[in-house]
Amino acid sequence: MIPSDDPRDLTPLPHRRQLARVGLGRLPDLITAAGPRASRRFVEFFTANIRNRNTREAYARAVVRFCDWCETRGLTLARLEPILVAAYIEELGQTLSKPSVKQHLAAIRMLFDWLVLGQVIPSNPASSVRGPKYVIKRGKTPVLSAPETRTLLDAIDVSTLAGLRDRALIGVMVYSFARIGAVVAMRVQDYCPRGKRWWIRLHEKGGKHHEVPAHHNAEAYMDAYLQGAGIAGDKKSPLFRTIARSGALTERAMSRIDALKMVKRRARGARISTAISCHTFRATGITAYLENGGTIEHAQAIAAHESPRTTKLYDRTGNTITLDEVERIAI
Repeated sequence: MIPSDDPRDLTPLPHRRQLARVGLGRLPDLITAAGPRASRRFVEFFTANIRNRNTREAYARAVVRFCDWCETRGLTLARLEPILVAAYIEELGQTLSKPSVKQHLAAIRMLFDWLVLGQVIPSNPASSVRGPKYVIKRGKTPVLSAPETRTLLDAIDVSTLAGLRDRALIGVMVYSFARIGAVVAMRVQDYCPRGKRWWIRLHEKGGKHHEVPAHHNAEAYMDAYLQGAGIAGDKKSPLFRTIARSGALTERAMSRIDALKMVKRRARGARISTAISCHTFRATGITAYLENGGTIEHAQAIAAHESPRTTKLYDRTGNTITLDEVERIAI
């Protein structure tokens, strides 16, 4: 698409401001050519219909890519048919993974549903298009063993504020099965007492609030971090913050990228060879819990999964194939 400062950009100024909030530079030509109603519905789709920021950004990338594809072929909204959308999806499959293709199709389908409801187009040309078949029974997220996780945590130098922060952040992910997005969004008040124990309050996807009692190790890590940081009284401030070159905490909350870089750095320091990510600790915690007699139902509740099938993807307890089993192939 043409950059937003191009003189040919006909996007109305109010729309430009709203699009900028969701990471879009301007309206695609495919949309503006269909008239003001289409432009307004397009903006509403991202600003009013999709509330989750990560979903909004992912869908915006998918829709922009599709609009660019249409524009290079001289297509208009009125000319779009299922066979054209199917051709685009087939082309995507040559460069993207099956889950990514399915996400792109979902974004396109939802946008067209929104345009149909707004009476911009009579029918959804993507409704009958099928994405690639993709079935997964085991998750692919790398998992650490309990000894590896303990090695990683113990290798963190907690004589520094950065070390206290990093150990606490990893501890929250491991012991509460928390998503990194929910952890970095925590405020100081989200680590709170209830009776004799402390609880961790997480703001999950879809605006849901989820509370988990703090494991005694997570509680110890959090207490040490808050005492060292001196932020226990700043209830409304970010809990996990970036650290300046001087070694002092800033007022800025860590991002998911900040956390990922930290996790990679700590893994290298502990000589962990597994290519881990922040999500590793969610899968690691669930696997360790199940290995010690926990149930899928309770793991689902702790992880705040909608379905036990999702929780099962994180279970690696049945993944190990021993040499004795392989030696049973008596040929």
